[in-house]
Amino acid sequence: MLSRIKVGPAPHIKAAYSTRRIMLDVMIALVPAIAMSVVYFRVRAAVLITVCVLACAATEWLCNRIRRRPDSLHDGSAMLTGLILALSLPPALPVWAAVLGSAFAIAIGKMVFGGLGSNIFNPAMAGRLFLTASFGTLMTTWTVPGTLGPVQTGSDQMAQMPAVAAANTLPNSPELQAVTQATPLAWSKEAIKGKSPVDTANRMIRPALVGQVGGCLGETSALALLVGGVYLLIRRTITFHIPLAVLGSALLCAAIGWLLKPEAYASPLLHLAGGGLLLGAFFIATDPVTAPLSHRGMVLFGVGVGVLTMLIRMVGEYPEGVMFAVFLMNAVTPLIDRLCRVTPFGGVPRG
Repeated sequence: MLSRIKVGPAPHIKAAYSTRRIMLDVMIALVPAIAMSVVYFRVRAAVLITVCVLACAATEWLCNRIRRRPDSLHDGSAMLTGLILALSLPPALPVWAAVLGSAFAIAIGKMVFGGLGSNIFNPAMAGRLFLTASFGTLMTTWTVPGTLGPVQTGSDQMAQMPAVAAANTLPNSPELQAVTQATPLAWSKEAIKGKSPVDTANRMIRPALVGQVGGCLGETSALALLVGGVYLLIRRTITFHIPLAVLGSALLCAAIGWLLKPEAYASPLLHLAGGGLLLGAFFIATDPVTAPLSHRGMVLFGVGVGVLTMLIRMVGEYPEGVMFAVFLMNAVTPLIDRLCRVTPFGGVPRG
């Protein structure tokens, strides 16, 4: 065996991988979700995405200037953080709130720890958690996609769209000026509490696949996220371990509840298509900085994200749990790395 080992000067592994290329690949994979968000939420989507990217880039530049460190914008990580944060925000969120969340994501979620590679938590999820804790109402107001067209009071379309409420309605006016709609997971939570039939939630599986439901900018179209996830796998930017573990454990938990109590718990397909499970599995949990190093550790990490997500969705008070699950598992990543140590090439040294 030793005769087959060739010893040479570093670098020992040559590949076309770089931080910039990885970030660019993820941005390209997000293009379908970005495109669908613009189709469904029009100008608001374009504005929020642009604002988040620019605010993240400006915050990182400012932090580097204050710390007297070299500029790090060229690696693309700040722009990617802005994209992921924007796609996890509700379309109606004010611009000033998006700027605050972006600044927090970079300054507190990333640069305080020393910059890219040193941060413990996913910066985009840190920013979203900050916004959720600070502006709960703004972060839980979901507008109806613009592709559904104008909704008239008392019309058949209004009757077919569950839990649609008018906002900013003009007095004595038959036409609504703005429309909000409960997300599929919100209806799933209402069914668990016995306040709504579970069939109401299950009827939203098909609209959730294409994106014609209320929700965050990048979470509404499950098919767009699947296309991006497959692209990352083909490019080998990510491995299958974390996405498969997240989706498999989440679907298993959802299936157990659905089989034991189908009158209360929604179909597993709703949990897959609705909310941020796909966005989290392919684009957030796979962050190489905050995820474990070994394949076995990745599987444990992914299972933890999937199980915690479903516990929050099915048992907790919040209808969505991806953000909290990823954040909690980021905290235990160092412990997972210690538990699942990678064996050095050539085996464990003796003596």
